[in-house]
Amino acid sequence: MDASGDTMLNGNGINSGPFTSSYCGNTSGVPISHSTIFLPMPNDTNKFILLHQAPDPNTPYYSPGKVSYTVLDMTLNNNLGAVLNGQKNLIALQDTFIGGIAACRHANGRDWWIIAPKDSSSGVFKILLSSNGTITSSYQQLNFPVPYGGNAGQPCFSPDGTKFAYTCGRIIPQFQDVRVFSFNRCTGVFDSIGYVAKSGQSGFGLSFSPDSRYLYYSSFGQIFQLDTDAPDIAASDTLVATYDGYCHPYSFSCTNFWLMYKAANGKIYITSSNYVIDLHVINSPDSAGLACDLQQHALRLPCYAAYGNVNHPNYYLGCDTTLGCPCLVTTSLNENGKHDFSIKLSPNPGSSGFEILYLLPQNKNGILSVYDLQGRLMHKQLLPQWSTMQHIPTSNWAGGVYQVRIESEGYFNTSKWVKY
Repeated sequence: MDASGDTMLNGNGINSGPFTSSYCGNTSGVPISHSTIFLPMPNDTNKFILLHQAPDPNTPYYSPGKVSYTVLDMTLNNNLGAVLNGQKNLIALQDTFIGGIAACRHANGRDWWIIAPKDSSSGVFKILLSSNGTITSSYQQLNFPVPYGGNAGQPCFSPDGTKFAYTCGRIIPQFQDVRVFSFNRCTGVFDSIGYVAKSGQSGFGLSFSPDSRYLYYSSFGQIFQLDTDAPDIAASDTLVATYDGYCHPYSFSCTNFWLMYKAANGKIYITSSNYVIDLHVINSPDSAGLACDLQQHALRLPCYAAYGNVNHPNYYLGCDTTLGCPCLVTTSLNENGKHDFSIKLSPNPGSSGFEILYLLPQNKNGILSVYDLQGRLMHKQLLPQWSTMQHIPTSNWAGGVYQVRIESEGYFNTSKWVKY
């Protein structure tokens, strides 16, 4: 869809095929999680590429049989964007895949790695999107047992791009494992660093903490935390939540644990495997054990949601020349944000609160402070690594002008907000 809320020009018929057609009009969508990613085209700020999968009725377990891609140009159709003619449903890679793909910025700061685990195999396919739109692929066998075919959780990278994880599970009999790897953003090579296997449970949710240290994974009834910096990752396995049995009193929709999403405010939100109106929230995911502050059914949504969530890579990850790759971009958002933080406040003026957008230095926390004109501190909080947005409530503040300050790594910047 485009910004007007209508189908983008030439944007219909994505993932065309018998399986997708049979789900047309189904409110829960095609039943495969984390199967789409939008990426900016390297060296062309007007174009984006959509990578996508769909179940294939001709493969075992209805697994995806290909990774496809579609190219968008946002300058077309009066800047509402359009899918380019002849650039829809092209095939990047054809094989059998476990559902779900993940992406990470190349160490050169320009290109992209896209990872698609192979079905019924311990290996993964690696797709490289280069500056001229060229797509190449390779395959790497990984040093863990062959997973159960057809079932996998949401593959994901850590925000700093140094780690990758995915989970596999089955429901009958119940079994779940989590696979953790180090990743070289320059060469695209994985090394196995952690494996956790559990019988008697099944689940698919997975997310790294903003500081890239802790990895959260869920079964339907429990959520665990792994310390991926520990010498023995499996030994760090810590239970942080057990489903409390809550069901919405009017809809009878029950909020068990399903998929996870690390949001722009640095918190992790967790969906359920039912139509629900409440999400679970991990308020402090950079903290060990129960200090992560997981609150069940804590966020009430304006409407019902089912199963899935969005699939966002870390778009702000910059260059890393320590890995042996040259930096192929002259500036990056992180380098710019290291000095001015790109602060934006809205609404301004406002009454009950404001939203602040910002960019932190790469891999660094920040501090947000708000002062009145008399210099009194009205609000202060930690800004997690890679977070880009916070909402500040101000209902109890007097009308007037306030100074908003962000600081990190010895740099700071301020902006003014007016309450009426």
